[in-house]
Amino acid sequence: MSALLELSHVSKGFGGVLALDDVSFSIAQKELVGLIGPNGAGKTTVFNLVSGVYGLSAGEVVHRGVRISGSSPTRIARRGIARTFQNIRLFRSLTVFDHVLVAQTCRSRGLMTQFSPFATHAEAERRRQALDALEAVGLVQRRDEPAVHLPYGAQRRLEIARALATSPEILLLDEPAAGLNDTETGELRRLLDTLRTRGYTILLVEHDMKLVMQLCSRILVLNFGKLIACGTPPEVRANQEVIDAYLGVAN
Repeated sequence: MSALLELSHVSKGFGGVLALDDVSFSIAQKELVGLIGPNGAGKTTVFNLVSGVYGLSAGEVVHRGVRISGSSPTRIARRGIARTFQNIRLFRSLTVFDHVLVAQTCRSRGLMTQFSPFATHAEAERRRQALDALEAVGLVQRRDEPAVHLPYGAQRRLEIARALATSPEILLLDEPAAGLNDTETGELRRLLDTLRTRGYTILLVEHDMKLVMQLCSRILVLNFGKLIACGTPPEVRANQEVIDAYLGVAN
């Protein structure tokens, strides 16, 4: 399979510490790939480099054959790469629906569009896409509620809806199951499985190994900033270096 997203010999240093050290991997279109490892292994750093939050110390990130290293987060989002964050980030004064509308501003090309004769049509299309994103995560019936009043699991799904509202082809999901109970985790698993069947490419950072093993076609394993393993769930589960560094015992 040809690569949709590729990291080639990527390193990132902070002072004298290498958070990522010569990491290379690729993801094909429509794959759901897990990225796992101990706390501090460099997983969120990967997301920050791909999404443009950080600049690289070495290497390059390529999307559809085009180097995106050094591009702004807005430009990368416009290319169709969206992310969620490990910590939920909601606006206290906005409704569920408004959160999704705000996320779409990354696709706006300028304020002058409000004076265009096509502005009314564009606004209607934005609202339709926002409702579609909420429908996808099961929140369309709660669109008029303040987002901060949602249960925790629903807030997690709203984070995913905001990413979907940017019309991405790649979703970078940073620990979406963190803090969820068993019922909420089951709802998340079904949602991610649905998104995969709809053609989204997903890179999933997650500590819930049951969820990762059930969903992912391949798993990448980081430890101390180095990629120590890449393979199918059974291969990673049986890898002794992964067991020693992270899993503890083979399940």
